[in-house]
Amino acid sequence: MFREYPDVMTPAEASHALGIGKASVYRLIREKRLGCKRIGRKIIIPKPCLVDFIQSARYTVTNP
Repeated sequence: MFREYPDVMTPAEASHALGIGKASVYRLIREKRLGCKRIGRKIIIPKPCLVDFIQSARYTVTNP
């Protein structure tokens, strides 16, 4: 999963990998639904955090 992406991603790269906008990635980070590390003002997202986020969807029940 996400093999073509680097092990550590920027929010822009993560948004491309997830197929969502950058604003949505920042919202997921702010809501603590997507793990990240802050180094100064820079935000990096380790690939395992993206995998964990995707795998957590199997436990979410949505109504159509």
